[in-house]
Amino acid sequence: MPTVPVFNQNGQEVSSLSLPDSIFSHEVNQHVMWTVVRAQLAARRAGTHATKTRRYVSGGGRKPFKQKGTGGARQGSIRAPNHVGGGKAHTPHPRDYTHSVNKKVRRLALISALSLRVGEKKLVLLDNMSLPGIKTKSVARIATQFGAKKALLVDTRENRNLILSTRNLASHKWLAPEGLNVYDLLNHDTLIMQASTASALADRLSRVVR
Repeated sequence: MPTVPVFNQNGQEVSSLSLPDSIFSHEVNQHVMWTVVRAQLAARRAGTHATKTRRYVSGGGRKPFKQKGTGGARQGSIRAPNHVGGGKAHTPHPRDYTHSVNKKVRRLALISALSLRVGEKKLVLLDNMSLPGIKTKSVARIATQFGAKKALLVDTRENRNLILSTRNLASHKWLAPEGLNVYDLLNHDTLIMQASTASALADRLSRVVR
């Protein structure tokens, strides 16, 4: 059972928290994490690419010249793909790129990502993440003193000061606990959350997925 130190916002260790091995010290499965990240990125694709085939190009309703006797190739419409200004052939059309991933696979991937951060000592637990006001410098200072170049800060939606203080930082990101995902965990080098949030997350992930 890994024991993670708990700090205050000034970087001073004030206590420690024991986290369950099954969630924060699990074997890291890279293939499962890759599978879930691939599905997440695929779901973000708009899939709205579209081109006009000959049926969607206006004009060309009549035969451009007679079938025989011209000495040229037979043509049925000036909107065919072989004409300038005609429709396109074999081009992309709107499609949905999303694909589903099993709940157990998603759970294992999240556990693997959390265990990876604990193993790298990149999980920072704070006793309190409340801020006295909306101040971007406060969040930047907290991230810097723990050596985070790209920090993922996880706290509830009620902490409005933290949310508004983080949104102007290009390198750091806020997420609600229920929105914690594998891609953002791997895309940020340090995970910062309250000790109480880590305990609640462990309880949620410890439930059996059916």
